[in-house]
Amino acid sequence: MWRHGQEDLHANLCAGLPLQLLLVVVAGEIIGGQEAPPHSRPYMAYLEIQHKGKMSICGGFLVSKNFVLTAAHCKGDEITVTLGAHNVRQQEQSQQEIPVCHQIPHPHYNKTTKNNDVMLLQLVKRAKLNRWVDTIALPCAGKRVKPGAVCSVAGWGDTSTDRKSSSARLQEVDVVVMPDAACPRKPNGPYRFYDASTMMCVGDPKMGKDSWEGDSGGPLVCGKRAHGIVSWGPPTPPGVYTRVSTFIPWIQATMRRLLP
Repeated sequence: MWRHGQEDLHANLCAGLPLQLLLVVVAGEIIGGQEAPPHSRPYMAYLEIQHKGKMSICGGFLVSKNFVLTAAHCKGDEITVTLGAHNVRQQEQSQQEIPVCHQIPHPHYNKTTKNNDVMLLQLVKRAKLNRWVDTIALPCAGKRVKPGAVCSVAGWGDTSTDRKSSSARLQEVDVVVMPDAACPRKPNGPYRFYDASTMMCVGDPKMGKDSWEGDSGGPLVCGKRAHGIVSWGPPTPPGVYTRVSTFIPWIQATMRRLLP
């Protein structure tokens, strides 16, 4: 929801910017995890998305003072980003709420296959970096995480596949990077659109830990870098994440182009 008074601000700052309006809600709450220590992930962004009169949520992560990275399927008519949040249903002193003035999905995003599911959000003003709000580093172009690596994912999405109940407080879970073969491209299987060059297969099915609806767009953190973006998948792991390292040249070029 836009807060009172921000509609005009958004209109003035974003006048003339084309918005291709699309929102597809797919995978993306944390299953089998626990509440994150408050403000332990200062790069996390909470996205409120308005689309055709309805509101949905996604995750995202701050990659510079005025850019958030998220999934392309989180696109909407209007997006408001909240940074520095732990409990998104309370007004915390740490929170910074900033409208998005430009949504830039990858030009080759395919809403059917979810390929190239990555989007940059340009904020109308720079975030103020502090102990609650900070950026996260991205991997080097082409850098891959080896299967067996333990990474983590966080979000405010649903905590159960059985019922719609998003979490007020940030949840997190450790997940294992799987070999690409664990997301087999069988013609009628759940991973038929899996593309190893642009996607990562993440989550051991034996452990049952996963991201889910509402977590979309959030980061898969391996070491101290955001290697993946919550994208899509069936109700049980493994889930499919956008492979960030593939898109580093596009991310860098787009940010350079939009900065004054």
